[in-house]
Amino acid sequence: MPLRTPFLSRVSGAEPRPSGPPHDLLAVMCACVVLVVGMVAAVNLAVPLLASDALRPSSSGLVWIVDTYVIVFACLVIPGGGAGDRFGRKGVLLGGLVLFAIGALLSAVAPNMAVLLAARALTGIGAAAVLPNTLAVLIHAVPAERRGPAIATWASMTGIGGVLGNVGGGVVLAAGSWRWLFAAAAPLALGLAAVVARCAPVSGRDDRRIDVAGTVLLVGASIALLLGIVQGPDTGWGSAVVIGGFVCAAVLFAAWVVVETLTAQPLLDPRLFRIPALRAACVGMTAIFFGMFALFYVNASFLQYAKGFGVLETGIGIIPLTVPIIVGGRDVGRVIGRIGVDATVALAFGFVGVGLLGLSWSGTSTPYIGYAAWLLVTGIGVTLALPTLSATISGSLPPAQAGVGAGLQATTREFGSALGVAVIGTVLTARFVAALPPDVRGTHAPHTVAGALAATPGHSTEIVAAFVTGADAGLRVIAAAVLVLGALATARAVARLRRPVR
Repeated sequence: MPLRTPFLSRVSGAEPRPSGPPHDLLAVMCACVVLVVGMVAAVNLAVPLLASDALRPSSSGLVWIVDTYVIVFACLVIPGGGAGDRFGRKGVLLGGLVLFAIGALLSAVAPNMAVLLAARALTGIGAAAVLPNTLAVLIHAVPAERRGPAIATWASMTGIGGVLGNVGGGVVLAAGSWRWLFAAAAPLALGLAAVVARCAPVSGRDDRRIDVAGTVLLVGASIALLLGIVQGPDTGWGSAVVIGGFVCAAVLFAAWVVVETLTAQPLLDPRLFRIPALRAACVGMTAIFFGMFALFYVNASFLQYAKGFGVLETGIGIIPLTVPIIVGGRDVGRVIGRIGVDATVALAFGFVGVGLLGLSWSGTSTPYIGYAAWLLVTGIGVTLALPTLSATISGSLPPAQAGVGAGLQATTREFGSALGVAVIGTVLTARFVAALPPDVRGTHAPHTVAGALAATPGHSTEIVAAFVTGADAGLRVIAAAVLVLGALATARAVARLRRPVR
C-alpha cells in the first residue's frame, strides 16, 4: 500500500458549528447510516418470505429485489455526495430521507415485481443522498480535535447497521409478511428527517457542477456488470444477455474513464486512483463489504432452512458478528499504533477470510454455538477494517469535496455489497440445482428452496441438503475472493517491506 490514516484535520475553522451538542449530531447522523445500511441486510431476511409470496420471483428475481436498491445506492452515492457539496449537505440529506420514505411505502404496497423493483430503486436514490452527506455534515461541524473519533464511530455504524438491520428486520418480519418491513422503514425515515431538520447545521457550498455524463456512464456500467453476473445461472453463461452485459460493462467503464479524464470538473477523477493508499483502501473496503453482505444474504436462508430458526431468531442469530465492533471499535487506534496500518488491514482480511471459511463448514450438524464462534472471528476482521479504511479514503480528498469523499467510501461499500450478493446468489443457485435429486431437478428444475419444496414436498430433507451444499460452496468462493482481494490491497506494503534497506 502503504495505507496512511490522515483523520481529516484540515477542515477550516470558518465553517458553521452545530446548534446542538456534537454528540447529539453524531448520534443522529449514525442513526441515518444505520437506517440506510440496515435496509440492505434486513431485506435478506425477507428472501424466504418473498420466495413463497404470490409474486413468485425467480432466483434471479430474488437477487434483483435485494440488489436493485444496492446498485442504485452504490452508483448514485458519489453524485449524492457531490450534490450535497454543490447544493447544501443538510438539504440533500433531508431530501434523501423523504425519498427513502416514499420508496419504502411504495415497496410495501407493490402489486407486482415491476412496481417493487421500481420502488426499490427509488429507495436507493434516497439512500444515496443520505449516506455521504451524513459524513460530510460531521466533517464540517465537529471540531478538529474530535473529528477523528467521530469518523471512526461513523465508519463503525456501517458495519453495525447491517447487524441491526438483521435484528430489527427479524422483529418486524415476525409479523409474517415482508411488506411490514418496508412499511416500518417509512416512518423511521420521516422521523429522522424531522430530527435532522432541527439539529443539523448548514455548511458552506462548493461551486462544482454535477457531472451528468460521468454519472450516467457509471450507473450504466455497474448495472450491465451485475446483469451479467445475476442472470448467468438462469439464462446460461454463454447467453446473449450475459455476454452482452459483460461487454457493455467493459465498454461503459472504459468510456467513463475517458470522459472523466477529459472533463474539467469530473465527479470522480480516475487519476485519483494513482494514489496508492486511496487505491488500496478502496479495494479493501469493497472486499470487506463483498464478504459481509454475501454472508448476510446466505445467512438469512441458512439459519431458517438448515437450522430451523424462525425469522426473529434468524435476525438475532447474526449478533455475534457485531460484538467485536461494539466492544472493540474504539481500540482499533491502539492496534494501529502498535503494529501499523498495513499490518492492521492485513490482519483484518485474515480474520474475515478465515471466518467465512469456518462458516462454510458449519452445516446442519454443527451446533449454533460453533456457527456463532465463526461469526465472532469474522466480526473481529470487520472491526479492524472499517475505521482504518474509512479514514484513509476520507483523508485522500480535500475538505471542499467532503461529500464526494464520503460518496467514494459508500460506493466501494455498496458496490462490494451488491457484488457479494450477486456472486454468492449465483454460486448458491448453480450448486443448489446441481445437488438436487435427479427426479426433482429433471422434472421441475426449481431454482429456489421455496420452489422446490412447493413442487416436491416429499423431498424436503434432500432439498435442504442441496441448499446447504450450495451455501457452503458460495461461502468458500466468497472467502477465497476476500483473501485474494486482501492480498492485492496489501501487496504494495509487502513489497515495500521486502526491499533491502540502502
